[in-house]
Amino acid sequence: MSELKNLKPGEARCPDHPSTKELVSRDCTGAPDAILEESYEFIGDADIPFERYISKDFAEEENTKMWSKVWQWACHLDHIPEIGDYYVYDVADLSAVIVRSENNEIKAYYNSCLHRGTQLKPSGSSGVCKELKCPFHGWTWSLSGKLEYLPCDWDFPHVNKEEYNLPELKCDTWGGFVFINFDQNAKPLNDYLGVLPEHFKNWNLEDRYIETHVTKKLPCNWKAAAEAFLEAYHVLETHSEGVYTAGDANADYDIFGDHISRFVHTIGYTSPHIVENRPSQQEILDILLGRKLGDDTGSVKVPEGSTAREVYARIVQEEMGEKYKSDFSHLTVTETIDSIEYFVFPNAFFFPGLQLPMVYRFRPDGVDHAIFDLLFLRPKVEGENHPLPPEPHILDIDDSYTLCEGTGYLGAVYDQDTNNLLSQTRGFKASPKGAQTLGNYQESRARHLHQIVDKYINQK
Repeated sequence: MSELKNLKPGEARCPDHPSTKELVSRDCTGAPDAILEESYEFIGDADIPFERYISKDFAEEENTKMWSKVWQWACHLDHIPEIGDYYVYDVADLSAVIVRSENNEIKAYYNSCLHRGTQLKPSGSSGVCKELKCPFHGWTWSLSGKLEYLPCDWDFPHVNKEEYNLPELKCDTWGGFVFINFDQNAKPLNDYLGVLPEHFKNWNLEDRYIETHVTKKLPCNWKAAAEAFLEAYHVLETHSEGVYTAGDANADYDIFGDHISRFVHTIGYTSPHIVENRPSQQEILDILLGRKLGDDTGSVKVPEGSTAREVYARIVQEEMGEKYKSDFSHLTVTETIDSIEYFVFPNAFFFPGLQLPMVYRFRPDGVDHAIFDLLFLRPKVEGENHPLPPEPHILDIDDSYTLCEGTGYLGAVYDQDTNNLLSQTRGFKASPKGAQTLGNYQESRARHLHQIVDKYINQK
């Protein structure tokens, strides 16, 4: 520990244990270059005021200066596969309607009639339409945004139909998702995404379909909700049953520019917090397979010279291959089983791994509440039609994720992840300290989130 005291802020790493990059490099399969790319620098250690989570004025600044300026995924391409399909995306006070037009183009419009402002499609809705008609007075636009019908047009000599096309939002696609930006001067999506397209080029996110969709209301500010998933520091206490198979304290954290950050933590490596009686490789494999320690009846053994994570990865590849009629033997161990999580500022998380197939999105719902969208993406079967997206399973604040069968064993894990949020929100308001103190490395992504929020709020 004396050596750690001589390090500059941000240089310290979990002592006496290899980093995640070192661990995945030792796997028999090696690891992709993207996973081994390192991008971290110390970005400060000042406390983060709780006012940022509970202030209505701060939330309003986010709404007007940030949410209106950032790229964010609104829906999946599978939500609008046919001409006439539409999907409404809401965030803060903003609303957009995304359609597949008559020319088979994806268009995004402000969800507001040019007559008296009524939403053209209800918030949270999706479906099929031949046109975009205001439900109040019937002004009607084509799917390409052209004003086609104005009732009693004799009373509107001042309206030139050619000048009343629906205003479009910036719209683009990546990884099978439709992204929108309410800022007409926004830079292209590909520039915004930074390293993401390059890092995901071999992971074929666009070749996956939505198997499960859960939408849950959370009792906290959207930033607090997102931050709950930005670090593995919470594993020791929140997911204590996982410490024998999760490398938490030696996880890797990387920040790639303004909009992309990442963590990777290993599965099949015992937490550095376990100092005494660390399990053997065989015992780790038994835990991963759900077998009781000491149960010698199982037939799966860790061969000499191999590791539990290598054997477990092969089992996962075989089981998933059978279930999804695909060959996953080309994947490395880390791509198969590890928790690899990319964050796209301000509210999206993408996991490229095979076993952990998640996509997250967090949106504000007032100051003290947030909307959490959880998707599971699964590989499409070549030559077969894949299922269309299921209707979201809607959960209220007190509902368990386990009510949705599609979440499997992860349902209980998500309960653990979000059960702390109400207590945290109440603690924000009760705290005499008035601010949180973050770790320099393990919680660097949470600090980075706040810094980029400020960058948008403060820009001229």
